[in-house]
Amino acid sequence: MPKIRANNLTLNYEQQGSGEPLILIPYLSADNACYAFQVADYSKHYTCISLDLRGTGESDKPDGAYTTETLADDVAALMQALGIAKAHISGLSLGAAIGLWLAGKYPERVASLSLHSGWHKTDSYMRSVIGSFQAVAKAMQNMPEMVIMALFPWCLTPELYASKPEYIDGLAAFVRSRPPQSVASFLQQSNAVLSHDAEAQLSRITAPTQITFGRHDAATSPTRFLDSLKTGIRNSESVIFEDCSHAPIYENVADFNAKTLQFLQRQKV
Repeated sequence: MPKIRANNLTLNYEQQGSGEPLILIPYLSADNACYAFQVADYSKHYTCISLDLRGTGESDKPDGAYTTETLADDVAALMQALGIAKAHISGLSLGAAIGLWLAGKYPERVASLSLHSGWHKTDSYMRSVIGSFQAVAKAMQNMPEMVIMALFPWCLTPELYASKPEYIDGLAAFVRSRPPQSVASFLQQSNAVLSHDAEAQLSRITAPTQITFGRHDAATSPTRFLDSLKTGIRNSESVIFEDCSHAPIYENVADFNAKTLQFLQRQKV
């Protein structure tokens, strides 16, 4: 996979497909491969660029505090280094939080914004959830197993566990197959979640925006975050995936890909 210098870092990324650029920003603890099920469809229409954020995969893992703003600066620098003036931006969870900063701080760089399971400002409930993840990570000292045991139940519905245990096993095998994140890097990245506050950026976002949630998402529930995002981002629309929790990208791939592609294809530059 190619690497490039951006924002004084070496960032790793994967590029597939052809057409207008679509940048896929990973979620907490994940590397570029986390959108494999989406790239299979998206790359038929777009040049998909999936990156490893700082502290994950094969990108640099610098010391110091991470913030969602800094991570957005990294993505903007990656675009600059690749010669991409403007791109469609998509992210889930942490990726959506980074997308908010990117679209607010660099509006001229964003052709459209896709926010999946996102939130504008971390609240006390999310702080409790992330705090529990950090405690388990420190105790286990094994990030792949921590993700499978602690994060999966927040991201996937009980019904999916019950009806497709072999699918859950496949997702677990996928997590174990990827370059493991260190506990130290996870703590830096999750601290960025804890400090996330992009509320002031919402009114600065000019790109057409799709906001999606899983109906059963507790971590970033639509009842807590949808109204603020829709009110704050003036050119926005929303979709609720009724049978999903925090990770519709895995829970209902066909419906997620179809509805998000419908939005993207209405936003041709």
